[in-house]
Amino acid sequence: ALFRAITVWFNNTACPSDFYGPTRLEASKVQAFTFLVRDQRLEANTREVIFGGETMRFWDLRCPWLEPLRGPNGGVATEINAVNFVSLRSWLATFHFVLGFFIFVRHLWHAGRAYAVAAGFEKGIDCDFEPVLSMTPLN
Repeated sequence: ALFRAITVWFNNTACPSDFYGPTRLEASKVQAFTFLVRDQRLEANTREVIFGGETMRFWDLRCPWLEPLRGPNGGVATEINAVNFVSLRSWLATFHFVLGFFIFVRHLWHAGRAYAVAAGFEKGIDCDFEPVLSMTPLN
């Protein structure tokens, strides 16, 4: 599950950006600027992205209901970037990371118990001291 969290967060082959949102690199402005410079060097038009356009599909979203959310410095409070964008990819990666963490803790718990049994420290619970054995049946 920990490996899956890493592949969900960084890989867009197994988890395409169309379904899970942009990866960390796709959501950063540095990556968008890299594609912009590369396309300009290839003499593409400013509005036409010939290579890497599939990774910039989240940047041209213009919604009229988002206009009141513009900041005083011209920025957009809801602009998709690596800081404030929570996509399905983020939720999926976080879920797998937390799941992997608990699986790892479970592994440590059971490994420690098996080691204690093998070393003779843990003898188990004596059934004579089980309270349920002294209770009367419900029927």
